[in-house]
Amino acid sequence: MSIPKAFVSYSHDSAVHKKWVLDLATRLRNSGIDASLDQWDLRPGDDLPAFMERNLRSADRILMVCTTKYVEKANSGKGGVGYEKMIITSDLLRNIDSSKVIPVIRQIGTADVPTFLKSKLYIDFSRDDQEEFAFDELVRAIHGAPLYEKPPIGNNPFQPASEVRPEKTGDPVKALMAQVVGDFEAGADYTIYKNLVGAMGVSRIYLDILVAQAIEKGLVTTDRDGDLYLSERGKHYAIEHRLVRI
Repeated sequence: MSIPKAFVSYSHDSAVHKKWVLDLATRLRNSGIDASLDQWDLRPGDDLPAFMERNLRSADRILMVCTTKYVEKANSGKGGVGYEKMIITSDLLRNIDSSKVIPVIRQIGTADVPTFLKSKLYIDFSRDDQEEFAFDELVRAIHGAPLYEKPPIGNNPFQPASEVRPEKTGDPVKALMAQVVGDFEAGADYTIYKNLVGAMGVSRIYLDILVAQAIEKGLVTTDRDGDLYLSERGKHYAIEHRLVRI
């Protein structure tokens, strides 16, 4: 799994604010995120525009810490913040997903953001007593790990019963396919026949009957050792019968 990169953009309002931003970036790095920050990566004599442009382009997410001064500078195009706005609103926005920029609200009593971020959904860090919830939301957004997953769509309750495919209870072929699909998902190219007797908990004779049925349905093929290979039709069967997560 690749490590997401996040560039933290902010204005140097005060020593207290710089320390808060530093702590935020540190927590992000401790949470598996490659956070980039000028306090670490920029040294006297470095080229400021080149630093900004390099990090804005390479980052997976751009975190814009919005304070009153930050918003004023961004809207007026002043200072480093203004330069970042110029880059993001010109060439970069034509090449990046709009969700790349995440406004982080740090003002007290307001949720104002730069004009070019008005349409963005922000994360509110304005209240210290809610900061842990906001940080969890931010980390989840960067890692692409939402708190709630969208559930799958169920069957149409008005679909005629004749069109609904009944699911067998205790279907032995399905139990066999669960073993084969499980091996395939685990990275094995085939399922070893002799391992199936113990895994299925059935006699070898009955297992041979089940394998023959699976072959007849086109779900598996076998080699001369009797080992089972999952077919393309078998893969569709696995999805239809929810033997795998999709």
